[in-house]
Amino acid sequence: MSTVHNTNVACCTIPPVHSDYTPKGKYKPYAGFNKVYVTGPETPGRVAIICVYDIFGFKPQTQQGADILAEELKSQIIMPDFFEPGEAWPVDKFPPQGEDKKKLQEFFGGLAKPTDAVAKLINVARTLKMEGVEFVGAYGFCWGGKVTILAGSANSTPLDAVSVVHPAMLAHDDIQHLNIPLGLYPSNDEPADEVKKMLDIISKKPISAKSDYKHYNSFHGFAAARANLDDPENKKQYEDLYSRLCGFLCNVSGIPTK
Repeated sequence: MSTVHNTNVACCTIPPVHSDYTPKGKYKPYAGFNKVYVTGPETPGRVAIICVYDIFGFKPQTQQGADILAEELKSQIIMPDFFEPGEAWPVDKFPPQGEDKKKLQEFFGGLAKPTDAVAKLINVARTLKMEGVEFVGAYGFCWGGKVTILAGSANSTPLDAVSVVHPAMLAHDDIQHLNIPLGLYPSNDEPADEVKKMLDIISKKPISAKSDYKHYNSFHGFAAARANLDDPENKKQYEDLYSRLCGFLCNVSGIPTK
């Protein structure tokens, strides 16, 4: 299998994570959203990073990851509520059973329609750039990974790098026009053939030098809302992922690692 692996990525040394976690950030309206979780410096500096959560919305596991990155990168992390004015999908209804399968498809075609979220993500990035932020990155989980890849591949995207963690709805055609560095971190549950095709495409692009890849021997959702941080193996993979993601973002943005 062809791989994209940036050997210059230095993993950050992140603090231990906690299963009983209270998010450190605050909520505020921003860039057309009524509710955005913001963590890190009060105002964005040279670098700002946007997090696109999974279909379960704001959850402590996802917010703890954002808090870790904000602390390690000394940068503002912004997590918009893409599902307003509705509600995120309940964690206890995944995987969906019976009628919930149809409801989930309706959710993806309505409140969670990826193309609608792409436009909103691009607007947040453009707003940050208009406010003077030089480097805007984005990372997304599961559903948010699809949104992040599409936004990064959009014509004249304001994003400078994107990363996806156990991304859903993987399609190699989505990155045919991607011209910014990609951090690709699939789990055991993503289609290996699509991952291989994506790696082959990136390996032929100039962005391969700053792109990064690692396969995680874990389940779809291990680093976001479905993470079970009381489980030692899940906690280990979670910590490794955020260390890896931190290193990738440091490398592409020019922030020195510790």
